Amino acid sequence: MRTAKPRRRVLLSSASVFPEPLDAAFELAHELGYDGLEVMIWGDPASQDAAAIAELIQVAQLPVGSVHAPCLLITARVWGTEPGPKLTKSVRLAHQIGARTVVVHPPFRWQSRYAREFAAGVRALERQSGRVIAVENMFPARVGARGVSAYAPHWDVTRGPFEHLTLDTSHTSVARCDSAEMLARMGERLAHVHLADGTGKGTDEHLVPGRGSSGCDRVLHALPASFTGDVVVEVSTRNLDRERRAADLAEALRFARTHLAAPPPS
Repeated sequence: MRTAKPRRRVLLSSASVFPEPLDAAFELAHELGYDGLEVMIWGDPASQDAAAIAELIQVAQLPVGSVHAPCLLITARVWGTEPGPKLTKSVRLAHQIGARTVVVHPPFRWQSRYAREFAAGVRALERQSGRVIAVENMFPARVGARGVSAYAPHWDVTRGPFEHLTLDTSHTSVARCDSAEMLARMGERLAHVHLADGTGKGTDEHLVPGRGSSGCDRVLHALPASFTGDVVVEVSTRNLDRERRAADLAEALRFARTHLAAPPPS
């Protein structure tokens, strides 16, 4: 006899409404029926301000389940240039707004000191803060037929000594690896999911799930019973107007809820 799956929260990443500001993400999440948000910390001042986020939480009556530390190249100067203090500030912000999870990328290879101290620093921050710091899988740069990792110890974070991991299904597409297989290798360390599709063409597309070949449906079906994290829609709508952006985000939410509710394969 099949048992019903537990209901997972589906959050909207504020990156999904770029270039609109954070208040637009809250507005769309509320209108479309998302369970909450993930706040990407970047140039938008509101995304860096706990009081501003708390006000948006109150107005929209939606929680923030996670924050994404400013570790992208486009956020290189947000909160300074030193990656360690930026992660510490992200954890502090998460604590202030009641977010359980902080998403962070593995260090770049040229951040040698940060890379040496990263794993131990993450463990210490988790113990001190009570937050889950989930390190996200990335992808190699392509040099001809070769893949070269810009990350230390590796773009495949399952090779690192991290207690909590984020699975990003757009990144697995760029890396040309199987999303469901990576989920299986993450095992009980899986703490968070970024849901987006890709076609494997070598760029980080962040397509609406179902429009590519990343196997987003298989990932959602395969989430283990032990998974207590959130599924976050993190798609690119940057070239769309508000009406088409809302339509894409509604489609992504339907996809996530449909496949999360599907019974496990027999």
